[in-house]
Amino acid sequence: MPEGRQETRGEVDPKLLEILVCPVTKTTLRYDREHQELISDKARLAYPIRDGIPIMLADEARALDDE
Repeated sequence: MPEGRQETRGEVDPKLLEILVCPVTKTTLRYDREHQELISDKARLAYPIRDGIPIMLADEARALDDE
């Protein structure tokens, strides 16, 4: 692991979370640590995080059920 990186395998870099937006709506995302997903409340989509890498493709996102 490069020097200065303190994230553990599977954790997302907090600086990355600050700049990512939903590719569909261009709005900010909410990090769901428990489910390892980035949530777009406006698009009602959950983007998976795999091995610490957010998968920001609408085709890979899970549709959120209305709760």
